[in-house]
Amino acid sequence: MLLKTAFNLASPSGPRGRLSILIFHRVLPRPDPLFPGEVDITRFDELMQWVADWFNVLPLSEAVDRLGRGDLPPRAAAITFDDGYADNLLHAVPILRRYRLQASFFIATGFLDGGRMWNDTIIESVRGAAHSILDARLLGLDELPLGTVEEKRAALGKLIPAIKHKPAEQRADAVAQVAAACGAVLPDDLMLTSGQVRDLRDQGMSIGAHTVTHPILATLDDTTATREMADSRDFLQGLLGERIGLFAYPNGKLGADYGAAHVRIARTLGFDAAVSTNPGACTRTSDPYQLPRFSPWDRSAWRYGLRMLANLRRPDVALGGEAA
Repeated sequence: MLLKTAFNLASPSGPRGRLSILIFHRVLPRPDPLFPGEVDITRFDELMQWVADWFNVLPLSEAVDRLGRGDLPPRAAAITFDDGYADNLLHAVPILRRYRLQASFFIATGFLDGGRMWNDTIIESVRGAAHSILDARLLGLDELPLGTVEEKRAALGKLIPAIKHKPAEQRADAVAQVAAACGAVLPDDLMLTSGQVRDLRDQGMSIGAHTVTHPILATLDDTTATREMADSRDFLQGLLGERIGLFAYPNGKLGADYGAAHVRIARTLGFDAAVSTNPGACTRTSDPYQLPRFSPWDRSAWRYGLRMLANLRRPDVALGGEAA
């Protein structure tokens, strides 16, 4: 009750309202030893209990519209997922529906129907590596031991940052080198199928665009970035037979991952809004093309709630580093 009262004060209704947008990626069937902090079914159920109790959860498109009109309810929130993992439908949606919550799912369309994101190729290669040592000197790293779970976790902590911001072709080459060196059998069912995207929509969830190949937009020329953003939207519109009005920047950090050019592209392409991964809560003066998102990592309800409360008070930083 104390937390709910605090949320009412920090996130009132009307023109002074603030919108908290939560971001998730995966909901695993069970804890992953390589990523013990990753959300699994039990954890997600607990989180949605808290969210349903504390917040008035709205579909993101409705929330953005009401934010602009100054018509948010108190304790307004929206739930989002990035990338398009199959476990979103298999594990997250039943829990969302149990608590009568709606979420928006941003889909990187190039990985549908059997594809795999580059980071998952790295993760699954290391997880199933046939060798206990990975020679990573071509990536500017030392040899990496892979004999134990702890060593694999440490190796991933070095490999993923070393590869993430490489230009697309260099990143693909680096991923292929790691996969070949590890010699693992890789899964082809991590991502949604086209039919499962339709199923998400049919179960009351909303769908947004997230590029085709999930590139770091800041590494692309404007023509290529525009094509990535437009093609993902157009594919989803054709698949679902409806307009796609929401976009999520891959990785989503201002400066490192997207910039002013990509905000302009999102506007020019006619998206209604775009979301980042910059922390903070949205206000009526927030730029609708770089809305902040945030999710606490705390394990207890009290600490989780306090961090959400602190996020509501955080300035919404727009392009140029000025508070919006």
